[in-house]
Amino acid sequence: MLVRDAMSTVVLTIGPAHTLRQAAALMSARRIGAAVVLDPDAGGLGILTERDILNAVGRGLSPDAEPAHAHTTTDVVFAAPSWTLQEAARAMTHGGFRHLIVMDRDEPAGIVSVRDILRCWAPAPASRSVPVPVL
Repeated sequence: MLVRDAMSTVVLTIGPAHTLRQAAALMSARRIGAAVVLDPDAGGLGILTERDILNAVGRGLSPDAEPAHAHTTTDVVFAAPSWTLQEAARAMTHGGFRHLIVMDRDEPAGIVSVRDILRCWAPAPASRSVPVPVL
């Protein structure tokens, strides 16, 4: 299976001046865990994830005052739609991250997450009732 088969095509693009609260609200409304940060002044695309926001708030920074660009990862590994899910998983494992921006013809075409890959590798059973192991 390929990245194009698993990726989300809902790509939230924000600017570097968005606050962390604004980014979190937009991500929450779309039920996604990452936003592409488009910063033409800094030379391109970055990614802001839910973990980046959590880390900033955990350090006591104000989500209303902190700009997205201060917490954006700019050293981004991009995936191609034609990558296999194994290649995407390998890149995530090697880099220690959970989201890849999928680029097609120099444009963001989607985002693939660990969750997207797991959904393909272990589809949910027909029944929504999933037994929870007792520890």
